[in-house]
Amino acid sequence: MKILKFLLVVCALNLSLFTSGFARDLNPIETGLNPAKLQGSGKLTWWGLHVYDAAFYRSGSFTSPEFALHLKYYKSFSGASIANRSADEMKKIGVPDTQATLWGKELSALLPNVESGQALTAIYTPKLGTVFYHDGKQVGQISGAEFPKAFFGIWLDPKTSAPQLRTELLGQSCPPPLFNEVCK
Repeated sequence: MKILKFLLVVCALNLSLFTSGFARDLNPIETGLNPAKLQGSGKLTWWGLHVYDAAFYRSGSFTSPEFALHLKYYKSFSGASIANRSADEMKKIGVPDTQATLWGKELSALLPNVESGQALTAIYTPKLGTVFYHDGKQVGQISGAEFPKAFFGIWLDPKTSAPQLRTELLGQSCPPPLFNEVCK
């Protein structure tokens, strides 16, 4: 009888893990980067406020050109404000103003508003470009090889405005080959 109770508890725990919001949030990563490996994670705070948790995934190995960034928000933002902030951050890492503004407009057209507890995920594959998801549902795609360098550079470029988060996301490994960074 104890074994049966134990098995029921284990099954209930597994079921709750698979039906939790976090499991649903990661579904596009598992589908797009099969197998997905967590490279690193951290959190972004601004003036002491917890803005979001970030997790950086690679496909198969830490040298793979395919990767994903998952952001779980703890504050609510409009899609337009996320897009504008993204364009501003791209400019800070050296993207020309006109190009960053153009990409900001593209992002504004596809990024939804996010509420606390919701997630945005961006997955890069060389064949598809960057595909965006909101709580596991695809919301848009931006093709090309230059956009992901600028967009993911917000977190992964050495000139990021969040160097501590960059260190946490990269862990002990190098950024994706897309960034052409020499690693030691």
